[in-house]
Amino acid sequence: MTNERRTRRKKKKRFRRIVLPILLLLILIIGGCSVFQFYQGKSQAGDGFKSDGNLTFNGKAPNIDNINVLLLGSDSRGEKHARTDSIMIAHYNGKTNTPKVVSIMRDTYVDIPGHGKNKINAAYAFGGPELLRQTIKENFDIDIQYYAIVDFKGFEKMVDIVAPDGIEVDIPYKMSHGLGLTLYPGKQKLHGKELLGYVRFRHDRESDFGRVRRQQEVIGKLKDEAISVSSIVKLPKLLGTMDPYLDSNVPNMTLLSIGTDFITKQAGKIESLRIPVNGSYEDARYENAGSVLKIDLDKNKEAMQDFLSQKPSDQKTNKNE
Repeated sequence: MTNERRTRRKKKKRFRRIVLPILLLLILIIGGCSVFQFYQGKSQAGDGFKSDGNLTFNGKAPNIDNINVLLLGSDSRGEKHARTDSIMIAHYNGKTNTPKVVSIMRDTYVDIPGHGKNKINAAYAFGGPELLRQTIKENFDIDIQYYAIVDFKGFEKMVDIVAPDGIEVDIPYKMSHGLGLTLYPGKQKLHGKELLGYVRFRHDRESDFGRVRRQQEVIGKLKDEAISVSSIVKLPKLLGTMDPYLDSNVPNMTLLSIGTDFITKQAGKIESLRIPVNGSYEDARYENAGSVLKIDLDKNKEAMQDFLSQKPSDQKTNKNE
């Protein structure tokens, strides 16, 4: 063995003796901090709405390059299946790194398997996320692999962790009815409780249409905040805080894969669609359901399928504009 080779081997051994223990120590410190932050967040969360873990959901076998998640906002006060306040399909294409959101208005009048025609949010009350999945499949022929139910209390806490300085919005007019607080017109930064009021307000001429538009606006802004360096550092605490308020069957590895794309900023701007689309519905009233949106099912089915299948360059960011 030459002197030069002996020297290189000695340097490698010295490197391993010095650097590897430091790396191990850093991993232990980071891991310990992450665990601490997770439980710190969980301790601050309070009581959530977690199910008993026995929710049925028979989604089609997942494809990492084409994932649909049924995203539901819940304001349950102890009921097993209250009518969900918001219904969305969160879509992510792993090949194009394209995130999309379809918001289905809760008064949309559809066929619910085994229950006849009713508002689409009644499907959740009748049979939880699985019946709602079946309803979307039967009416729009869209396969959904996973579900995620978010309690609105968890939304408030998530906002305050992800965006401690608030999310800036432009409030068009005074909002107060049914919110338990008052929001005044103008550009301002809203924190968790106020932002929840902003996205839930519906007592104006836009009714649910305005609420859906504001929900899509806020989702995009939260996504931008979530990929900041400071939010990534807070991720363990955020997960701990959200744990009691989030019920989902999305595997951790799938979340990790999508989250990596967002963190590395590979994911593009969130594109959105509202169902029913413009010019495809009329107001109606039925004895069993009350006031509903009677839709042109074929037109909305085609719009949803086109939106979820097209490439980013093929469409506008918001198809309802």
